[in-house]
Order: sequence, then structure tokens, then C-alpha cells
Amino acid sequence: MFEVLKTEGKARRGVFTCAHGTVQTPVFMNVGTQGAIKGAVSAHDLKEIGCQVELSNTYHLHLRPGDQVVRQMGGLHKFMNWDQAILTDSGGFQVFSLGDMRKITEDGVTFRSHIDGSKQFLSPEVATKVQEQLGSDIAMAFDECIPYPADHDYAKRSTARTTRWAHRCQEARKAHDRQGMFGIVQGGMYKDLRKQSAEELVAMDFEGYSIGGLSVGEPHDLMNEILEYTTPLLPTNKARYLMGVGTADCLVEGVARGVDMFDCVYPTRVARNGMAMTWHGRLNIRNAQFAHDWGPLEEGCQCYTCKNYSRAYIRHLYKAEEILALRLVTYHNLYFLLEFMRQMRQAILEDRFPQFRMQFWDSFKK
Repeated sequence: MFEVLKTEGKARRGVFTCAHGTVQTPVFMNVGTQGAIKGAVSAHDLKEIGCQVELSNTYHLHLRPGDQVVRQMGGLHKFMNWDQAILTDSGGFQVFSLGDMRKITEDGVTFRSHIDGSKQFLSPEVATKVQEQLGSDIAMAFDECIPYPADHDYAKRSTARTTRWAHRCQEARKAHDRQGMFGIVQGGMYKDLRKQSAEELVAMDFEGYSIGGLSVGEPHDLMNEILEYTTPLLPTNKARYLMGVGTADCLVEGVARGVDMFDCVYPTRVARNGMAMTWHGRLNIRNAQFAHDWGPLEEGCQCYTCKNYSRAYIRHLYKAEEILALRLVTYHNLYFLLEFMRQMRQAILEDRFPQFRMQFWDSFKK
């Protein structure tokens, strides 16, 4: 399912093959939690900007409209009119973020729906079945996401449970021929637990491996340290996926450490607040300085937004609370990240990734 075409240092240029085509890596996956990208971006728009993988959430789609409904409608691809790759996460992160609204046992997690308060249950078996009903190309094993900070004892018990749950996901699988499954390496910020988790999951021979439990509030330096330690523990012939990371600085540093796949709601979330992503950092288009600025969000950007609309007009839309503002900046942000990944892929092929990384940091401001 995965082939490394070129390496430069730890950075990898590869291709991932699944039921709905091939995916060029490293890749950023656009997050459509409930089967749609927030910001009124359609499947047509995603194709236009070069999206390769759409990511949807098991927890949300299980609750609404229900995975049975999606299956009856022909699966998630037909339901949302998307004929390229789809990855579904297991719902573990969403469930564990519910705090007092959920209870973890060895069997699984009992929780209250955020929609109507009804009692719900997710387990390795349920999460696996739901993802098969949705019909995604890549399913994620059900795991327990360790919060930051967490003491070693808690992290050890949690990591062991994730391993046991991963075994149960493998045993529950029925759609091996058309749906790959990734195991999720946990372990918190403890290298001994990361090593143990990686070794146990690699022994199960998943189709790919995710690094979970990072970007959960820890400092970037610590995230990079754990990432630097963890990626070499994973097979070189399997895709490596860093979950929940979507800022340009984290993407370039993740690729430098051997990561192939990323996802995050960041580009759509900040767009709702008027933040445009650029090669120089974030730009708050709502600021008064842009009221008479006829330039695009970013000079040289080839996205539809930048080729057709000015900063002044987009700022006006935000001030007038027009939904078009969200759509235009969301479109730009997604285009920016996909173009960023395209340029990184090309840099690796041309043996100039270190120069690309250096030039990025010379101009980028957090």
C-alpha cells in the first residue's frame, strides 16, 4: 500500500495506494469532520485545490446521521460526492475529550452524546464496524488518547489498554480487502512507553502507523523530541501519520523527521476568525489596516480567492458577517497548505529539502 520513492535525510517522498486511487506523500489531509469541510467548501472545491485525502470522524457520523444511514446511501464516498481517498478516525480523541461526560472501562467507553445527551458506547469492535459501514479507505484503530500532562503510571496503563484495544480491532475487521487500518502509537511524553507501544503495534502488522497523543498542549520542542524518537521505531515500508498537526512550521518539521501524513482542523478553524495562512505567518484580515488594501491575501498565491478578491473586500465581508468571508479564506488556507506540501514533495525529489526548510524559517513568523 505504501512505497518510498525518494529520501533526503529522514524526509520521505512516497506514494500510498488505496481503494480510491493513489496518494502522493507527504500529504496534508483536509478534515471534514461530519462529511463536509467547515466553511462551505464542497467536494468540487477540494478537487480544484488538489486535495488527495478527506478525513471524517467516526464519533460524529455514528451519532448523526448514523453509520447505517451512510451505508444505505452507498457509503461515505457517494454520500458526500467524493471519489478519492477517505480516512476515518476512530472517534477515540473526541470521546476522551468529553471529560466528565464519559467513563472508560476495559470494554470501551460509555459517554453522553453532545447532541441530545443520550447514552452511547464505543469500543474497538463498535469503532471498527462503524468505519466499515462508512466505507472509508483507511480506518483507525480505537485508542485512548493520553492528555498532557500525565504521570508515568497513568500513561503506562493507558498505553497498555491501547495495545489491547488494537488487538481487538484487528480481530473485529472484516473489510481487509478494501479498507486498510492504521495502528496508533501512544505513550504520552515517555520514550520507554513510546518504544513499547511502537514495538507491540508493529508486531500486529497494520497497513500503516499513526503517532497519536502529540499536539495535545505540550511545547513544540517536546513534541519534536518525542516525534524524533518515535518515527525511527516504525517500519520504513509503511506510511507514518502524525495526527492533529496542521500549521506550516509543524508540517515542515514533521516531514524533516520522517512523517508522511498529517491532518488538522487548524486551517478551517482560524479562517472562521479571519486568519489567513501565508508563507510569512498568519494574517488577520479583520484588521483596520486592510480596509483600503486592494492586494490579495498573499502576493503570488494562485488560489481562486487571491486571483479574484482583495483584502479590502474580504475584510468588508467579515465586518458584514457574510458567510462568503469564511468560504474565501477557508479556500485560501486549504490551498496554501496543499501547495506547501506540493512544494515539499518536489524539494525532496530534487534533493533540496534542507534548503526549502531553511528558506521557510527565514521568512516565517509564528
